[in-house]
Amino acid sequence: MPGPQLGPPFAVGREGPPALEIEHVTKRFVVGRRRRSVVAVDDASIRIERGEIYGILGANGSGKSTLIRLVSTLLTIDQGRVRVFGHDIEHEEMAVKRLINRVSVDAAFFKKLSPAENLSYAARLYGLEAGSARREAVRILGRLGIAESRVGRPLEQMSRGMQQKVAIARALLTSPALLLLDEPTTGLDPRSKLEVQAFIEELRASHDATIVLTTHDLDEADRLCDRIALLNEGRIVAEGTPAELKARVARERDLPPTLHSVFMTYTGRSLDEDVEDEDGNDE
Repeated sequence: MPGPQLGPPFAVGREGPPALEIEHVTKRFVVGRRRRSVVAVDDASIRIERGEIYGILGANGSGKSTLIRLVSTLLTIDQGRVRVFGHDIEHEEMAVKRLINRVSVDAAFFKKLSPAENLSYAARLYGLEAGSARREAVRILGRLGIAESRVGRPLEQMSRGMQQKVAIARALLTSPALLLLDEPTTGLDPRSKLEVQAFIEELRASHDATIVLTTHDLDEADRLCDRIALLNEGRIVAEGTPAELKARVARERDLPPTLHSVFMTYTGRSLDEDVEDEDGNDE
């Protein structure tokens, strides 16, 4: 069966069901020798409209990555329901997988191969036409600041920032309708971080992309996100536009109108404080 072909990115339109609906989702893990139950995501509900950049903001270990893995079908849901453009992820998994792609901070590659070779290999797995896929890969890599003269260099010779850019380029090969970015700028140098952030803004502006972004970078959330949810110990404790949340804490708590004040108000901790994650480590 032929795979999906490269076409207009994110071409799902603005009409129809929301891009993502998460309804009362809970996920537990059993950890340790004593088989202790840990709630990683606790009764979370989110509705994301088409074309939004939606941020999930939380400290390391708050459950952000678990929520993304649930949406991307890498983990099963214990309770609740998730729909992607109206498709239930449990009953219509293949339809959901055709609509999404995920970029994580721990993206894996063949380090001996170049960015172009890694993307060409991914394109074959996706069933994309080789010539079109390579041209699209070079275009995306160039927009992310990776010059064509460098796309033939082995990944092991590239910086952590460059490797993360290649991960984003690989995800974009399939023109996903919903792009899940799990801490995409973690570990990047300031210049690379700004380049990736600018590219995320361009995606929404030029392709009507719907993007879910997890981050613990307050400035990044403020710059990129139309709306954000604050996640604390697996629970969503606040949601709104950055401007709404900042105005609320300034009005109700007489605090400076910053996302730092917002986060401290609703979680009682700084983003610098890690919490124990779902498998007993810090995520």
